[in-house]
Amino acid sequence: MTTRIADLAEWATAVHTAAHIDESDEELAGRALVDTVAVTLAALDDPITGWTVGQPAALRWAAVGHVLDFDDVHLPSTSHVSVVCVPAALACGGGSREYLAAAGVMARLGAALGWEHYKAGWHATCTAGAPAAAVAAGLALGLDTGGLATAMALAVPAAGGVQRSFGTAGKALQVGFAAAAGVRAAHLAAAGASADPSALDQWFTLVGGSGPPELDGPVVPDGLAIKLHPCCYALQRPISAARAVPRMRPEDVVSIRVRTPQAALQPLIHSAPATGLEGKFSLEYSIAAALLDGFPGTAAFTDAAVERPEAKRLTGSVEVLAEPGGTHILAGDVRITVTRTDGTEEHAVLDVPDGHPLRPPSDADLAAKVTGCVGEERAATVLGLDWTAAAALLHRVLPEGGQTG
Repeated sequence: MTTRIADLAEWATAVHTAAHIDESDEELAGRALVDTVAVTLAALDDPITGWTVGQPAALRWAAVGHVLDFDDVHLPSTSHVSVVCVPAALACGGGSREYLAAAGVMARLGAALGWEHYKAGWHATCTAGAPAAAVAAGLALGLDTGGLATAMALAVPAAGGVQRSFGTAGKALQVGFAAAAGVRAAHLAAAGASADPSALDQWFTLVGGSGPPELDGPVVPDGLAIKLHPCCYALQRPISAARAVPRMRPEDVVSIRVRTPQAALQPLIHSAPATGLEGKFSLEYSIAAALLDGFPGTAAFTDAAVERPEAKRLTGSVEVLAEPGGTHILAGDVRITVTRTDGTEEHAVLDVPDGHPLRPPSDADLAAKVTGCVGEERAATVLGLDWTAAAALLHRVLPEGGQTG
């Protein structure tokens, strides 16, 4: 077997059976588990929990886990790795090894698909996610390298998803579809279903893949970015920059100019949002929320918050100046100028936001995020979860084919 899919399957098998995993990789897996479970529990009151009743566990857990857009991100692949790979692993009884192998596959496959794939409008979390979910589930089910290759090929028909869904429930649901498709494919492969591993090669070419995945480097190359605000990762930097501007009364703000590379605006498709979900993909609203709320959290991205008169006025006062170029959502930097009614200005410039792998969250930062998601009483439990306990918790609150509780 010489196809790309076989290379990834062999790499994943090697990670899964390795005698030793670096402590940093184990820490990444543990942080990913806690972060993913926390943002999933934070969304239990979202309508998506009701819409997905009766659906497979992986679909429910991934869709609910992603609906707040608060889950971690692998920046080179522009994909949400953990919200696919954690549910797929947990749904089949897997743990950190299965997660790491799948996360590494997803990071490599997404990076190989490249910026042009994302720029064309594909949602890489879904395109790279379905085959990666097949790896997580397949390893948990005991598949060998050949079985993994088959499972990944069987996941190809579901390896899609588009950015036009951003700002609607469709974004989270298509992430759920990808996770569930990978689990389904692994079960079919385990049952003896056949597939041609070169199907992934053909799909890779059709969706504009730029070259074979790189197999060298850490298990998850370049690490994962942890979000501090529940919105698109492309907004984490401008929010952080806006928060660096001295607080002022909203009525004292006349105009706001934001200058940033065009690539950093790729997923930000709602300039005048009408709902909280659209606000999660609006540069203009995110700046307004940062100036109004100081530290925009879940409450800042509700329908009511977006409809605030002051938020609407500030959103309308934002002028976005897009500089040409860029090949990722953190290209260049963001520069913000806020002009007051008296003509004075405040400026802020930022290249990398907090939570980025170069500025990783401290234990205290992660604990604060978890507490904000689940409350003080539940935070210690979530922070101390292992993979077995996490699966039991999700099965209880988001049961497959049952009601939430």
